[in-house]
Amino acid sequence: MGYDLHAVIADGEVLRGVARDLPVARLASIGQGLALLPMTDALFDSVTDGSGVGPLGFWRLPGGFENRLADWSAGGPVAYVEAEYFGGAGEQRAAVWDGGTVVLGPLHVEEGAPFPSAGSPISQALRRLGAVAGAGEDEFSAVGLDRHRHGEAWTA
Repeated sequence: MGYDLHAVIADGEVLRGVARDLPVARLASIGQGLALLPMTDALFDSVTDGSGVGPLGFWRLPGGFENRLADWSAGGPVAYVEAEYFGGAGEQRAAVWDGGTVVLGPLHVEEGAPFPSAGSPISQALRRLGAVAGAGEDEFSAVGLDRHRHGEAWTA
């Protein structure tokens, strides 16, 4: 069984504001006041500037989209996260913009590598967005990112 996620995550109000200018954007509320904007094919096509993979090393960050994330972060911290797993093996990437600049990352944990003591890249990004984990959980599960196994399911 696999898991994949390619998405922008931020405070729900921040993402609702920016999504108004993106007709193909589909938002999903997750826990602790955060919202998720899955990087669907339609969204990717509508926001890419056509340039190739950027310097941040993400698999599915549209060309030039990091500039839009920087702009959006004027309203509060904004994360871009990616996770791909199959059969328990996989990778995660995450970065957070705030006030127009990257303030965390880009973080990357390769397949087979353990998470650092600070937690997975996505949990670290969520923490930077204000997510709080309870006893026996990380920020990833605290906000409910384990509810769906595929990005499209968030907006189905």
